[in-house]
Amino acid sequence: MTLTPLLEALERLDEAHIQMLDLAVTKKQAIKENKVEELIKILNKESKLSKLIEQLEEERAQAAYIFLQGVGIRSNLNLNLNELSRLVFDLKDKQKLLDIQKRLSGTLQELKEANMLNQQLLQQALSYIEFSIESMSYYSETEATYHHPAGKTAGVQRSGLFDSRA
Repeated sequence: MTLTPLLEALERLDEAHIQMLDLAVTKKQAIKENKVEELIKILNKESKLSKLIEQLEEERAQAAYIFLQGVGIRSNLNLNLNELSRLVFDLKDKQKLLDIQKRLSGTLQELKEANMLNQQLLQQALSYIEFSIESMSYYSETEATYHHPAGKTAGVQRSGLFDSRA
C-alpha cells in the first residue's frame, strides 16, 4: 500500500500551520500597534484556517486508516507518526514520513510559542487598559472640575493616588 495520500495530507497540514504562523506574526504586530480592526480581520482569517486544519486533520486520519488497512491492520488505531513509521518498510517512504513529521513538529512548536507571546501581549494590553480606566474614573465628576479653593469646606480631604497634600 502506498503512503503517498498520507504524506500529501501531512504536507498540506504543515502548509496550513505555516499560514497560521504567518498570521500569528501579523497578529503580534497588530497588537503592538493597537490596530483593532486589523486584529479582527486576522482573527477571522484564523477561524477559517482553523476549520481548514480540522478538515485536513480528518483527511490525514482517513489516509492513515487506509494505510493501516493496506498493511494488514484492520482496527482503527490512532497511531502517532513515530508509531506509524515503524510499519513502513520502504526506506525512502519511511524517511519522507519522518522528515514531514520533523517539519510539522517544528512548525507546531513555533506556532505554540508565537501564540503564547501574543497571549502575553494581549494580557499586558488589557491590564494597561484596565489600569487606564481605573485611573481616569478614580475621582468623581465633581472632583474633576475646578472649584475655587476658598469655596471648599475645611473638613473635606481628598485621598487620591498621588495626593501630596496629606
